[in-house]
Amino acid sequence: MKLIQILKVAVIPVLTVLSLLSASNKVLADYLTSQGGGGNYRYELWSTDDNSGYYLKIWSNEASPNSSPDSTTGTFTSSREALIDFDCNYAERNLPECPR
Repeated sequence: MKLIQILKVAVIPVLTVLSLLSASNKVLADYLTSQGGGGNYRYELWSTDDNSGYYLKIWSNEASPNSSPDSTTGTFTSSREALIDFDCNYAERNLPECPR
């Protein structure tokens, strides 16, 4: 009987600590930062959970809101960089930042 009590006192706290440590590894998930549009396209700006990167999901204006994006851009280091890319390459705006 004492062996069972010792196991309860020793094993249960150790298992609890181990399960809490394994659960503390958080799952990284991307999240929607903003939405907008220009020209014949609309976009969603997404950020990684740690804000280390941004990317755009782009649809034509005619696409259904529930459809898959027409394209997904690569990773940008800032939201500004991503939005400049959209303005220059999709919205066809003539900004000083756009390559000539």
